[in-house]
Amino acid sequence: MFIDGRFRDAESGETFQSINPATGEAIGTVAKAGAEDAARAIDAARAAFDDHRWSGRRGSDRGRVLAAIAKGIKERAPELTELESRDSGATLAKAKADVGGAGFWFRVMGEYAARLDDPEPLPQTIAPGPSYNYVKRDPVGVCTAIIPWNFPLQMASWKLSMALAAGNSVVLKPAEETPCSATVLAEIIRDAGVPQGVCNVIQGPGPVTGEELITNPSVDKVAFTGSTEVGKHIMKLAANTVKKTTLELGGKCPQIVLDDADPELAVDGAIYGAFFHQGQVCTAGSRLLVPDAIHDEFVGRLLERVATMRVGLPTEKGTTTGPVVSQKQLDTVLNYIEIGQKEGATLAAGGQRVTDGELENGFFVAPTVFTDVTADMTIAQEEIFGPVVTVLRYSDDEDAVRIANGTVYGLAAGVWGSPARAMKLADRLQAGTVWINEYHLLNPHYPFGGYKQSGIGREHGYLGLLEYTEAKHVHLGVDNRRSTKRWFDGTIPQPR
Repeated sequence: MFIDGRFRDAESGETFQSINPATGEAIGTVAKAGAEDAARAIDAARAAFDDHRWSGRRGSDRGRVLAAIAKGIKERAPELTELESRDSGATLAKAKADVGGAGFWFRVMGEYAARLDDPEPLPQTIAPGPSYNYVKRDPVGVCTAIIPWNFPLQMASWKLSMALAAGNSVVLKPAEETPCSATVLAEIIRDAGVPQGVCNVIQGPGPVTGEELITNPSVDKVAFTGSTEVGKHIMKLAANTVKKTTLELGGKCPQIVLDDADPELAVDGAIYGAFFHQGQVCTAGSRLLVPDAIHDEFVGRLLERVATMRVGLPTEKGTTTGPVVSQKQLDTVLNYIEIGQKEGATLAAGGQRVTDGELENGFFVAPTVFTDVTADMTIAQEEIFGPVVTVLRYSDDEDAVRIANGTVYGLAAGVWGSPARAMKLADRLQAGTVWINEYHLLNPHYPFGGYKQSGIGREHGYLGLLEYTEAKHVHLGVDNRRSTKRWFDGTIPQPR
């Protein structure tokens, strides 16, 4: 773990192993933080914030340091790519893209940081008196960031780049399943010139370290990405001290195929939306809505294309489907597949663990397609977080919108079809992001977050950066004659 500018062991001396999900073998040993380690990291962040060693710098100065972090990530990209693949089970292509994205986020947030230097002027009025008004953006203080295992380096970069750009101090806790790349990122951040204590990284179990990061009174903001269930728990804990929270939670995202969609584009796009990174993506388009008019033809094309997908080691060229992250996640996915069959859905493809040859000890699931799915089935309502897509029929656009909006989630959605018609549907979808003839495209300039139980607040873009600030309104009276301060008169009579 990295606390107050240096790497150290856990106070208890305990460690745990990171497991390669493709082989079941340990790839590294990591210090196992306890509550006392989390408290120590928070204390370091608090001291760093309160003496203004980082928060007191101009945003443009912080931006230059974030640019240096981006450069450091690029220089260590081969190392990070291999580590990310072994730690999370990502294919090398996906891991390489994640590393590139991590640097991109730091660079863009560094550019946005300079915008915080200048106050935002407000409309000037003469009532209740002549004045000049503006909003100044201050850093929140000590932020804690708790991230999941599906995009370990990129999620860390999302949270840290925004927190640091705004001038905060931060403690990051990566998921237990994927602890490794955050250690390298801490080195890069240190070497780029972020002062001691400003950025801290601890690895440990959520019920112990995570709760300390949420309940400690020295913490001002909690940023979390993960399941809706855990997000609700975090909200309850954070409420005791009225902490600011940003929560990016679960999704059960629909992909609507219109009858005027390009068939080949829609099929391949739907597969990418559903099966990218084995479906272990909060925005996975795991509900595929297909109109009655083209249903059979579309499903036939879909199954033909899914049959060409290759399950294999993520380090092998040509692999399209790697492992899920852990034995626990494997069991979860297989359980949902069993539930789908029991509820009457048709298992049209996949559905089984893959253990052929060198995959024997890994956590591999064949890409799975369910047809004859109704909107009330468990597999159409609950987030599975695995390589499973459900195909649902709809009769017309009105029916498609009803089905698409018919879950507790509202993170993202996709529409495949003519732009004009798709844009009309997009206006009616309850989702924080709607892709039209695209999917899974995120960018540090574009705000990201969910409706309903998919979260609170936004990440990315200038809107996301502002989530890591406090807005301070300053009112400057420009006429200082006592005779003009008439609003005093109801309490203090004017002097005679």
